[in-house]
Amino acid sequence: MELDEYKQLLVKARKELPESIKKTERFVVPKVRGHIEGNKTVLSNFMQIAEKLRRDPNHLLKYILKELASPGEFKKNLVIVGSKISAKRVNEKIEEYANKYVVCKECNRPDTKLLKHDRILSIKCSACGARYPVS
Repeated sequence: MELDEYKQLLVKARKELPESIKKTERFVVPKVRGHIEGNKTVLSNFMQIAEKLRRDPNHLLKYILKELASPGEFKKNLVIVGSKISAKRVNEKIEEYANKYVVCKECNRPDTKLLKHDRILSIKCSACGARYPVS
């Protein structure tokens, strides 16, 4: 096969790809909004972040509280963390969560679902079909 013929086949294949695969927008994890109230931290947009990540808010909160080594709870649409924590640290932990439990390691897309089978948590990617366990 000649190089020109190969390049033509590549161009043809690219034209036939679905639009959803061609898109190259970058997945951006939303930044947390909140304030410090006494010796507690109040996060006001936690539910929106969990919705954007398409994850259970309880799973996300459990991970963040464990990583921050701090108690916390939901109160209405707010999250109350039992210690003073900077937004920067919370954002870092949310970013770590997204990299570990949301973004596919194969294709780097956020189109994944968490599945639990026989006490093993795994990620299934809707974009490329990859499936792998996570801790």
